[in-house]
Amino acid sequence: MPALAVVGNLSRDLVDGGPPRIGGAPFWAARALRVLGAPALVAAKCGDRREMTVEALGDQWTPEDARQVEARWIHVGALSRSDFPPETLAAFGGRVSFDGQGLVRPERTGPLELDSEFDPEVLRHVDVLKLAEDEARVLVGEPDEESLRSLGVPEIVVTLGSRGSLVLANGKLGRVTAQPVTGKVDPTGAGDAFSAAYLVSRAGGHAPAAAARRATGLVAGLLGGRLS
Repeated sequence: MPALAVVGNLSRDLVDGGPPRIGGAPFWAARALRVLGAPALVAAKCGDRREMTVEALGDQWTPEDARQVEARWIHVGALSRSDFPPETLAAFGGRVSFDGQGLVRPERTGPLELDSEFDPEVLRHVDVLKLAEDEARVLVGEPDEESLRSLGVPEIVVTLGSRGSLVLANGKLGRVTAQPVTGKVDPTGAGDAFSAAYLVSRAGGHAPAAAARRATGLVAGLLGGRLS
């Protein structure tokens, strides 16, 4: 059984008027895993076109899909609330890391507008919650220790872009600084790469804050073109 699995839907991304390209958590996490040289299971479904204006929702993952994924840590790269219902998360056999997009992106097409109307049952099956700053603010307002603890997830990581990340673990909130990246960068997929690197470190025995520092370093290397 591998230490880590990443599951989610692929997407077809259009960024800044460029040509269509592949995206989604499995793709970007796999890129990070290759750089790390970390063996892992990557399972993906390939749905329809999806951008910041959502024209079609991806396939929903079922409990039967989940039972086919065997790993000690499983990162669930949700793109919307419809991707992974609570019963599917409950069927995973390992420790579950969940992408906050699956909480704040509603299951509807049209212009993407985040909201906090998620099913709280989802978080009962989540061991690690990864949130971007805007997702955290939609869910709890200011992402301080008290508000993040209110979500009831034992381990939460909030990525802050160039300002690093916040890590809530063992009931305490800590700050991890980021390494500076110069020049023009495309941050697409940075959060997925961070999640993969974070879980590789956690599965390897690193504490949450140390795992976040290692993940931050990998993302800085990818964005700065030092890793490929």
